[in-house]
Amino acid sequence: MPNLRLTRRAIDAIPFPDNGQAFYRDTLLSGFGLRVGKQSKVYFAEGQVQRQTCRVTIGRADVFAPEIARKKALGLLGEMAEGRNPNAEKKQRVETKVTLADAFDSFFAARPHLSPHTVLNYTRTAKLYLKAWRKKPINSITRQMVLKRHQELSTEVGKTTANNVMRHLRSVYNFAAATHDEFPPNPVQILTQARAWHREQRRQTVVTAQDLPMWWKAVMAEPDYARDFLLMALFTGMRRGELMALRWENVDLAARTLHLPKTKNGDPLNLPLSSFLVDLLNERSRQAGESPFVFPGPGKQGHLMETKKFLLRVSAGSGVNFTLHDLRRTFITIAESLDVPYYALKRLLNHRANGDVTGGYIVVNAERLRGPVELVAARILELADVRQ
Repeated sequence: MPNLRLTRRAIDAIPFPDNGQAFYRDTLLSGFGLRVGKQSKVYFAEGQVQRQTCRVTIGRADVFAPEIARKKALGLLGEMAEGRNPNAEKKQRVETKVTLADAFDSFFAARPHLSPHTVLNYTRTAKLYLKAWRKKPINSITRQMVLKRHQELSTEVGKTTANNVMRHLRSVYNFAAATHDEFPPNPVQILTQARAWHREQRRQTVVTAQDLPMWWKAVMAEPDYARDFLLMALFTGMRRGELMALRWENVDLAARTLHLPKTKNGDPLNLPLSSFLVDLLNERSRQAGESPFVFPGPGKQGHLMETKKFLLRVSAGSGVNFTLHDLRRTFITIAESLDVPYYALKRLLNHRANGDVTGGYIVVNAERLRGPVELVAARILELADVRQ
């Protein structure tokens, strides 16, 4: 490594190497030097911290005069002599500035293929349930804070939501920690160690055969958008987000099929449409305006987003308390009662047959499902006491 007095004239005279880097040490200040690459010349300070070499970048030679860079180097070398590592301290300062909001934004940016429904749920967690922490450095969130907030949410909004919020926080923290080496262990671990996660039971509720006539009557009293939305949910078993964002370009009324290019599990879905739904969608298409969505809405998304109000109206009008997912369970429960084959049931709900080798060989296309779909539709109409 050549030694020379680093002056402006000497620095300008140093040639750029064809390959690699060249290092030049200053003869006036031991530990001060210049790193020359193929296109840049950069000052550095180099010393020992706890018996390990520490090299700190000061700045580019075309920006800093050598006299100023030498003064900066003197200060950095003084810190190293005291046992402080300027690189580690700088890194720690950067990590301290990573707020919870920043971490969520980075998480979304690194995962552009997340479904809109997932992004919405994570955003709700950050902006609603963890609002008080958004401006805090994420690595300042402690185990005690997590445990306390989990308990608060359990009382305020329910145990399932409390669990989901902390699962979201755990995922985002793990991502942030993967890109910042000095983060402490994930504070959400306290919920596992303290056995504080709530036990969640899968809902088993459906619209029963006894309740279906009253439910149907209340649905038919709704405005056409709410009525048709609920009927499609019942006759297809589709998920809420998939149905709300359904586009006309994905509905083929001539072929009597419905295509979803992207679903919750990432797989496309092709479903046949029952005669009942073909009639329903034909009527909607005749009344459709310029919106590309089957169920348009006034918000920035362009499609229906709010379903809570008409669900409450139908529940009050029929005396049947239900959720949209109850309609999905009702659809598949009726299908199973008609002895629809197992693999057809899974395809109707777009569930993967994970770990099932046989299932991987079976191709269940839309035409294979047409018979079961018509059977389910006929049974729904029969149970609802609807005369065709």
